Amino acid sequence: MIRRLALLALVAVCLAPAAHAHKRSLSYSSWKADDAGARLHARVSQLDLSRIGLAFRGTGDTDDPIAAYLASRLLLFQGEKPCPPLAIPSRRETEPGWALYAWRVRCASRGPRRIESRLFFDVAPSHLHFARVERSDGAGIEHVLSEASSSWPLPDPAAAHAADSGTGTSLRGYVVLGIEHILTGWDHLAFVLALLLLAGTLGEVATLVTAFTLAHSVTLGLATLGWVQPESGAVEALIGFSIALVAAENSWILSGRRRAIPLTTVTGLVALALFPGGAVARAALLGLALFSACHFGLLQRAQRPARLRAAVAFAFGLVHGFGFAGILTELELPTARLVPALFGFNVGVELGQLAVVAASWPALRAIARLGDGAAGRWTAELGSAAVCGLGLYWFVVRQFG
Repeated sequence: MIRRLALLALVAVCLAPAAHAHKRSLSYSSWKADDAGARLHARVSQLDLSRIGLAFRGTGDTDDPIAAYLASRLLLFQGEKPCPPLAIPSRRETEPGWALYAWRVRCASRGPRRIESRLFFDVAPSHLHFARVERSDGAGIEHVLSEASSSWPLPDPAAAHAADSGTGTSLRGYVVLGIEHILTGWDHLAFVLALLLLAGTLGEVATLVTAFTLAHSVTLGLATLGWVQPESGAVEALIGFSIALVAAENSWILSGRRRAIPLTTVTGLVALALFPGGAVARAALLGLALFSACHFGLLQRAQRPARLRAAVAFAFGLVHGFGFAGILTELELPTARLVPALFGFNVGVELGQLAVVAASWPALRAIARLGDGAAGRWTAELGSAAVCGLGLYWFVVRQFG
């Protein structure tokens, strides 16, 4: 059985580049509006630019193709006319993997304004653009633009406080964003699936899901509020590791709890710690090796392993919560907008997660009842091997860039 599971995991790793993690297609813009127009900064990822053949092609001169693309796809309208840029957008220094440009647009007449984004929708229909408008008095509002809602009417410039105009993304909008985020977050869904594959009863499912939910709700709040700010690269790598470990644990239990899987897990982590660099520090990798050895050892002796699995779901849920927080932390919302955004987003994540559990758990139980249970066992074996392969791929790729 070990050989068969290892082969299936290897196949999953080979196919993994076609699978995407929870980091979806995103871009950002900040606008400082005044009576004459607005000055804006736009930030887009090189990964998204690669979809249109423009990755790392920013030249910083008047023929810059990225600047031309942004100026033609990210627009401020006054009435029915777009406000033209005063000059070609200028490239600015930013973090690796991103492109940042700034420019100013001038509006010729007074009237209602709106921001419209057409960035990447033709190549990535699920792309989200986060726009934030700051007025000269310091008040600001934000909005999420998508292919289905690509235009954002702005408040009257004469309003005393733009933040009071109610035109920012609503609580309902953040709930929808949370649902979309979890349903397109393949690594989070893979972790939930790994937990469900060996859950024997509905009570066990409820315990696992509750532990995971409580944990990621805590760290989602801590990260979004800015109280804890872990390194995003390490978080992403650890999410991959959590998926691989839980799936490997499934395979270990199904194979009769032999030593091969724990030994391979611990040895592999120690070996990774010998390589220079990496998102997760060497000391942390050695800590993961010790954690894995202790976890398998406790499971070997536990009379009720479901409780240990729930504890692991909670521990790794803390890591996944930091991953969930990525979108909201990028927005840098003011305090007045942060709390409803955090609440709505978290509610959306939970609703999406419950929908996945409600759809997959009955299907898994129905398969387990077929024949003499062989179909359920095969499903658990194949599913665990495939999920382990995906987790390994995400872990290694994110660890070394």
